[in-house]
Amino acid sequence: MTFSGLNGSPERRQRGAHVIVCGNEKGGSGKSTTAMHIAVALLRSGYSVATVDLDGRQLTLTRYVENRRRWSVKAELSLLVPHHFHVPPARKDSVTDAESEEFRQLSEGLAEIESSYDFVVVDTPGADTFLSRLAHRIADTLITPMNDSFIDFDVLARVDPVSNEVLEVSQYASAVRDARRERRQTDNLILDWVVVRNRMSNITSRNEQKIDTCLKSLAAQLGFRIADGISERVIFREFFPIGLTALDEFEEHVLATKPTLSHLAARQEIRQLISALRLPTDERGRNRADIRRKFAEATSRPISLPDIFVS
Repeated sequence: MTFSGLNGSPERRQRGAHVIVCGNEKGGSGKSTTAMHIAVALLRSGYSVATVDLDGRQLTLTRYVENRRRWSVKAELSLLVPHHFHVPPARKDSVTDAESEEFRQLSEGLAEIESSYDFVVVDTPGADTFLSRLAHRIADTLITPMNDSFIDFDVLARVDPVSNEVLEVSQYASAVRDARRERRQTDNLILDWVVVRNRMSNITSRNEQKIDTCLKSLAAQLGFRIADGISERVIFREFFPIGLTALDEFEEHVLATKPTLSHLAARQEIRQLISALRLPTDERGRNRADIRRKFAEATSRPISLPDIFVS
C-alpha cells in the first residue's frame, strides 16, 4: 500500500508516510506500550502522527489513547494526542466476507490519513490474523517486542535445549520474511525489522546470556536488528490508566503522584529505544533510509534475507 501526498517538507511528501508496525503473534510482549511511546516521541519531535489499532478485541492502544484524552481534560493538561482509529472485528457469514469487510475498513481509514500525517503507528493483535498480515506488508519499520525468555523466543525460532542452536525458524518469522519479500517486489522497498527485548533484568543471568547468543545468531540468519526495550518497571503499568508515557512532564499535577527515580529511569529507557530504532527523523535515519531504498532500486531481483542494510 502506498502513502503519498503528505503534508510537511517536499521530501516527506515525495516519500509518503513512514509506517511503523508493532507486531508479534504472542500477547503480553509490550506492543501497545511500545506503540504509544513511539507515537508520543514523534509528536514531541514535531511530527504529525496517526495511530491504528488492529486488535479489535483487546483494543489496548485505543484505550491508552482514550485515557490520555480523558486525563488531559480532567487534569487540564496540554497533552499531545495522535489521531487514532481502530478496525473492529467484522461479523459476517463467511471468513472471506469478514476479511473483505475488515480490509475495506482498514483501507478507508488509511485513505483518510495518508495525506495528513508524517508517521503511522500500527498496533497488531497477539495472534495470526488477516489484518495483522496486511499490516506487516505495508510496514516500513517492523518492531517485534519480546519478553526476555525462551517462551517468547519460540515465536521467532525453535532452539536445541542443550546446545541452544537455532533448529528452525518459526511460522511468525517465516511470515515476516515473506512480507519483506513481497514488499520488495511491490515497491522496491526494504522493510527494517527490529526485535526489541523487553523485561530485561538489571542483573545479567545465564538465561539472558543464552537468549542473547541465540538472538544474535538468528539476527544474522533473518536480517533483523536487536534493541533493548522496556525493563520490568511497575511505572509503565501505572502510566496506562491516565494515558501518560515516560516522555511526558514529570510533575506531580501531571502524574497525580510525586515523581521518582523510576520515572527518570523509564524515560531513559524509552529515549535509548527511540534512538536504536533509527527512524527517519534525523540526518542519520534519513541517510540510512536512502541507502536501503537505493540498494533496492539497484537490483530488480527479490533478495534472500538477510540483507546487509538491516544490520
